[in-house]
Amino acid sequence: MQLLSKFSQIQFNHPNRIMALMLLSLHATLVWTGVTNLHNTLFLCHYGCFLVWQPLMRHANKLSWQSALFILAGAAVGILLMNWWLTAIWIACLFALIGGRVFSNPTGPVKLANILASSYLLAILLLWVVPKLLHAEADLAAAEFLLIYLLPILPVIILFLPKKNDNNLSVNVDFFYTLLIFLLTLIVVLGSFAIGITWKIHYIKPLIYSVMGLALTLVILSWLWNPSATFSGLELLMSHYLLNIGQPFELWIKKIAAHAEIESTAHDFLQVAMQELASLNWVSGLSWQVENNKYQLGKTTAFISSFSFEHLHLTLYSRWQFKPALYLHSQLVTQILSEFYEAKRREEIISQNTYMQSFYETGSRLTHDIKNILQSLGNLTSAAELSADKADDSKLLSLIKKQLPRLNQRLANTLNKLVEPSLMKKRQYKVSTWWRNFRRINNHQLIKFVGPADIPNNEIDPDVLDSVIDNLLQNALEKAKLEAEVKITVNLLPAPQFCIEVTDTGSAIPNDVAMQLFHSHISSNNGLGVGLFHAYQQAMQAGYQLSLVDNQAGLVRFRLAMIA
Repeated sequence: MQLLSKFSQIQFNHPNRIMALMLLSLHATLVWTGVTNLHNTLFLCHYGCFLVWQPLMRHANKLSWQSALFILAGAAVGILLMNWWLTAIWIACLFALIGGRVFSNPTGPVKLANILASSYLLAILLLWVVPKLLHAEADLAAAEFLLIYLLPILPVIILFLPKKNDNNLSVNVDFFYTLLIFLLTLIVVLGSFAIGITWKIHYIKPLIYSVMGLALTLVILSWLWNPSATFSGLELLMSHYLLNIGQPFELWIKKIAAHAEIESTAHDFLQVAMQELASLNWVSGLSWQVENNKYQLGKTTAFISSFSFEHLHLTLYSRWQFKPALYLHSQLVTQILSEFYEAKRREEIISQNTYMQSFYETGSRLTHDIKNILQSLGNLTSAAELSADKADDSKLLSLIKKQLPRLNQRLANTLNKLVEPSLMKKRQYKVSTWWRNFRRINNHQLIKFVGPADIPNNEIDPDVLDSVIDNLLQNALEKAKLEAEVKITVNLLPAPQFCIEVTDTGSAIPNDVAMQLFHSHISSNNGLGVGLFHAYQQAMQAGYQLSLVDNQAGLVRFRLAMIA
């Protein structure tokens, strides 16, 4: 009762369970062959289950009138002309369709169901149908009970296997494995029939002879496929046949690779590569489409093979019908051509991005320099506006005389870089000279300069140092406007390599900003972020390292050091 209750709960909308019903109806058709009406009814039931299960046509497609006529013709043949020969061929086809999926389906209930179904079909074919062909029913009379009543247990087990949620199980068909299994099955059937008719011996013997002969043949072919590590057999001949249609494959690849090295653009490479492809003796013409642009080369024929890739759609016109080997060769050749084309496209994109990156970095660096110059001019303007008496005017005039030549020189250098960005001429000053001028020009009441008694005798790039240190000082002075009692110190360290530090006693930089300070653009209210990012890039290109060595309230220290 429990078994019947469980059977009533089975859902028969799963491909494996429909396959099980198809096999059970086939078994009933084979057993009750004597009653014509019942046999026809059972065959139509089996045929209907096959149409629902079949993996060749998708169920979502509309049925054309040609397909409907073909289905009706199959039903008519099954009812009117069915005999043991057609039954053997039909079962061999079912065995090939199901057995071919055993190699491609994953492990689990799906594969187990295919193995059980294949085992049933092979057993019923060799132990029931083929003896009927040979009229050797008496040879297997002892096994008749097992075949009729115990063999159907295999499809019954499929009904109770766990259901896997996959609605596309029935569309996976491996044509090569299916055809191979079908041919091997026919060899066994026909071999057993020929040996049984010729030798007039017990059916089991021709069956054993056929199976053993087929197994021996497969063993020999497998050995000939790759006999040893030092000598390649059929595998090399097959590969040579597939790869060298039209002309040697290696020669064609060398030509394509040479064009990829010579041609500067992907468009030029594609044009030349298509001419090489059209030169093959089996190619009559080509047509291809790239980015909505269509091209054609050679003559069109009725023998067409189309290939679509990511950015290339190609149609080959052959001088004769495409054979399987020729189609595989065409697919391989066009795939390689497409890969070379994609590589050239990526090369162009990388080159363009590199150019834009260089252009962007140059523009950003020059913009950063001009911003610093404008800030210095803004400071001079502010000082002029705050001047109230003649004593301040004299100090202002002295400051302007010191600042304007320096700003003029920096502006001239920036404009030269803008006009000729590729000519990055570096001026070299002694550290002592630069330090003396820098202290004199940036004399500010909030800035304290500290230097060693013996200044290192290094040569430095004054443009880079002026730009970077000015940016650090401007950020510190902006902080001093917002916070009270901020002191700024510029300390030239007595190190073998040039090293200078800018320290302020203001608030610390937030941790999330400090972590990305020199690596990306950061929006900040106190001026940090964008300028320091470009200052870091400029310092690195000139051979200096800009870093934040201390970041705490009352001690924020930046260090600019020459890289050893």
